[in-house]
Amino acid sequence: MGTGLRIAGVLLFLAIVFLGVPWAIQASGRWDFYYTLTSVALLAIASAGVWLTFYIGRINIGQGAYALTGGYVSAILVMQAGWNFWLTLPVAGIFCALVSVLIGLPILRLRGVYFAMVTLVLTEVARLTALALPITNGAKGITSIPLPGEVSILGLTLIPAIDTFGDVKLAFYLVAAALMVIVFAGMYRLVNSRIGHLCRSLQQNEELASSIGVNITYLRIVAYAISSFLGGIAGAMFVAISQSIYPSSFTVVDSVNFMLNCFLGGLAYVFGPILGTLVLYFGWDLLFETGRFQLLIYSSVLILIIVLLPNGLLSVFERKRATAR
Repeated sequence: MGTGLRIAGVLLFLAIVFLGVPWAIQASGRWDFYYTLTSVALLAIASAGVWLTFYIGRINIGQGAYALTGGYVSAILVMQAGWNFWLTLPVAGIFCALVSVLIGLPILRLRGVYFAMVTLVLTEVARLTALALPITNGAKGITSIPLPGEVSILGLTLIPAIDTFGDVKLAFYLVAAALMVIVFAGMYRLVNSRIGHLCRSLQQNEELASSIGVNITYLRIVAYAISSFLGGIAGAMFVAISQSIYPSSFTVVDSVNFMLNCFLGGLAYVFGPILGTLVLYFGWDLLFETGRFQLLIYSSVLILIIVLLPNGLLSVFERKRATAR
């Protein structure tokens, strides 16, 4: 019964994302929602990486650095090396993962506070690097990036060019939504695998896990590399949509928001980043009409939610189940 309900829930979610949302936007004529929901999907992907580092008991406040790095890697390969965007997408993620391994090797052996302190400055380091390097074009950034083109093998089209679609916004939304579904399906599988169970043991007692032969450093580095990979591909997708990137495209505020998405949705739930991103993104926009009180109301509501629901919004469903029993 439980498996049947989960399958029904997944099918309902897919129907809403790929059929319901486009139909609702078509009926309402609010075409701007395509960009909004595309942004939510990509921010949720980057937040999923932050959630994974929380899952191993580490605080990650530097995901904006990898989103910025991934975006620049993709933009440079497209503009200067002539690569097709779709080929740069995995390369951007892999590059970010390799950078994270170099950073993680020395500090992930230490206590969590040192890791949090290093990640806190990573985004600003990435921004300053983008400002200084000639290849990134400094403060001018990289602009006029072409839309993703066609990918074909032996004359067979695998991925059509984005500009061949009648509605480019819809095409980007479907791509981002599909990428989000793949990422979170992979995250769910990872968490429920043997490696996922070992990662969970790090939350409870690292010394005990180490005493039974768990390679703690290896697990931390793998989790951090996956986290950075997700940040890199999310940043690259943002570049494809906006067709530009600047050193200020991702800032420390974005890194903090990635973390808040996880807290708000629920650190105990794989799909927490999706709900957290959706609520934070739309919540901020809805409060726009309050003018100068926007930030005050926004912060107060966040604090109230965290106080009343310390385990995140998804914990409401757990409370309902407990009450029903």
